Amino acid sequence: MIKPFILIFVGGGVGSAVRYSLWLLLRSWQAHFPWATFAANALACFLFGLFLGWQGHGWLSDDRRLLLITGFCGGFSTYSTFTSESWGLWQSGHYGVWLAYVVGQFLACTAFLLLGLYLGK
Repeated sequence: MIKPFILIFVGGGVGSAVRYSLWLLLRSWQAHFPWATFAANALACFLFGLFLGWQGHGWLSDDRRLLLITGFCGGFSTYSTFTSESWGLWQSGHYGVWLAYVVGQFLACTAFLLLGLYLGK
């Protein structure tokens, strides 16, 4: 009964560390647009779709699903940071950037999820 929690814990920890590494890599580009969060969420949606496609073929066991989808993708993506950054853009009066970020994140994440699903089949 404890194994699922360990798998989610490990996957989530690795996903969070990868997200932080992505932020370190892209932090110099963060001046006017939250690129690190945008990229992390889009990539997490791609991987989510890819893993769901693999699961549909039986290539992903329940343990791997917990590790990769629930754990890694859950730790790698970040809705709370997206929401906080969106609110910060709105509060600072950057309405055009706010709109581009919110709409762009939705479109990119949806497109990347569909791409992952397509490639996973």
